[in-house]
Amino acid sequence: MTTSAEIADAVTRLAREESGRVLALLTRRCGDLDAADDAVQDALITALTAWQSGIPERPAAWLYTVARNTVIDQVRRDRASRRRLHDAAPELTAHHATTDAEEEDDLIMDASSLGDERLRLLLLCCHPALDRDTQVALTLRLAGGLTAAEVAAAYLLPEATLTQRVVRAKRKIREAGMPLTIPANLDERVDALLRVLYLIFNEGYLSRGAAHVTRIDLITEAIRLTRQVVDELPASAEAEGLLALELYHHARSGARVDGLGELVLLEHQDRTGWNLDVITEANARLHSAMTRMTRMAPGPYQVQAIIAGHHANARTAADTDWAAIAELYAQLGRMTANPVVELNRAVAIAMADGPLAGLAVLDRLTGLDDYHLFHATRGELLARAGRPAASSFERALQLASNEAERRCLARRAAEAATAG
Repeated sequence: MTTSAEIADAVTRLAREESGRVLALLTRRCGDLDAADDAVQDALITALTAWQSGIPERPAAWLYTVARNTVIDQVRRDRASRRRLHDAAPELTAHHATTDAEEEDDLIMDASSLGDERLRLLLLCCHPALDRDTQVALTLRLAGGLTAAEVAAAYLLPEATLTQRVVRAKRKIREAGMPLTIPANLDERVDALLRVLYLIFNEGYLSRGAAHVTRIDLITEAIRLTRQVVDELPASAEAEGLLALELYHHARSGARVDGLGELVLLEHQDRTGWNLDVITEANARLHSAMTRMTRMAPGPYQVQAIIAGHHANARTAADTDWAAIAELYAQLGRMTANPVVELNRAVAIAMADGPLAGLAVLDRLTGLDDYHLFHATRGELLARAGRPAASSFERALQLASNEAERRCLARRAAEAATAG
């Protein structure tokens, strides 16, 4: 007899790993994302009781069959309803007469020849007609197999708000006729998809509002989805570059907080706590990406991965090649024109050439007055230069939302005030 805990674990794993593919498959068959999603969710709920006598050998096939039958039953009910309406008012339903049988036959067709299902769904979730927050919500909810409650909790939203966001997005997809296809201009859509995965990872790596620094659930979800994209797009150097970047950062997750849950800055982290197996995979992924890049010009995610690789492969903080990192940030800045990149370059310059050199770069920056890490960085460089730094840390504290970051900034402000 299978225990309830074993069944719950199996269903959760099925939802994460296969529900997106099954949803994409059904959506292509029936042309209705909403109906397919409802059928998949109903099938997952059914599994909790149907699997009491044992978990199927092929859970994904079971999920597809049950969800598919649900959709077919709905098609048949709709057809019967149309027939009744046709009997009462034939002039209103004449255009349906030749499509009913075709509709069901199309659904019953064997889907074994369909490929790229996960990629199709991921690309649909990141359709340019959808705003960024909606793209993130749909990617996690539909392609990632998370429940609405899980996605809402990850982004500190009421579940009702998240649910409405997903409902509106699915309605927009239906009304606009957004196809579940791989677009002709794949690069543009993949750029949006990688950006969404990058945002999900960043929210896990340093949550904007969570009490803890790291949200491992979001980190692992972003990595899992990025692996899927790499599998589906093996020629994409940027996709594998993003995966390498995520892995490098994830390798340090265990050392970023101490036993009390307090933030530990990079230079003070115990590097023996970094996951060397993950770093080794990241090195291999980055090498693979770099061998496939075009015109010897790595993209932004590859450049960020190279920077992360410098940190991850330095045996001690003193071994870090800060001059090389500063040059890489300069290269990244030319690609993105992002002031945060220039902020990071200032840190690298300060570490290579001294805090006054870094402060000189900061003094030229604009547009970051409301960004807490700008003021935190300024505070650190001022303190290292022996200058008053408390006000910078206090400003950063006012702007920060993560509680672990706030505690760290409060300590630094107090230390700077004491130092005078």
